[in-house]
Amino acid sequence: MATALATKTMTEAEWEARQQLAACYRVFDMLGWSEMIYNHITLKVPGEEGAFLINPFGLHFSEVKASNLVKIDIDGNKLDDSPYPVNRAGFVQHALFHRHLPDAHCIAHTHTTAGMAVASVEGGLRPTNFYACNFAGQIAYHDFEGVTVRDEEGERLLAHLGDKRVMLLRNHGILVMGRTLPEAFIKHWSLQRACEIQIATASMGEPLVVSDEVVAVHQRDLYMAQVPGGPGAADFAAMVRLVDRTDKSWRE
Repeated sequence: MATALATKTMTEAEWEARQQLAACYRVFDMLGWSEMIYNHITLKVPGEEGAFLINPFGLHFSEVKASNLVKIDIDGNKLDDSPYPVNRAGFVQHALFHRHLPDAHCIAHTHTTAGMAVASVEGGLRPTNFYACNFAGQIAYHDFEGVTVRDEEGERLLAHLGDKRVMLLRNHGILVMGRTLPEAFIKHWSLQRACEIQIATASMGEPLVVSDEVVAVHQRDLYMAQVPGGPGAADFAAMVRLVDRTDKSWRE
């Protein structure tokens, strides 16, 4: 349930979205995906067209709480009285996709070492391990154009993304989108694992490339290895329980 303060200023749906997103920031931090005060996970506010939540610029992922997330519209205007600024490098990219992609309910962008490394080599992610096979034929690529603060780059980002919802930003990092926050989380987790294993494999010799035929079978059958409840729901819930063992302040 929302706190007494929250119920005076926002809907129950918004408070629940804030708690879910705040938990996600803490999970990302627990898994080592923080990058100083940078990078972003954004989430649409249910029932409010064009409104989404983003982390306050200046706070570490470990400091994000439900109450200090900033609500903005797709033009960058604050929709609450947050004292924190919003990082333009995060807003421009995330607002673009939230504006044009109705199914991009949650968007996550990180600069993990493994994600940046694989995004910085010719060929990108290759189908040489279990997790990489999940993404074969499903990853878009966008060439590095510098820090993402210019609106005019948006047209090329959308064109390169096409109908995919996972992108490796070349020389830059990971970008994933989900119809739900848990779906975005499990996409990021799986892609991060794929990148980590590709790096480890490359240090040992020539990797074994999985054939297109086997990749097709693997992707066809993946659903049979998933827990009911929607993509990533059980996985994300398990990670939130781990976070709660050490710090529940994200709920505030």
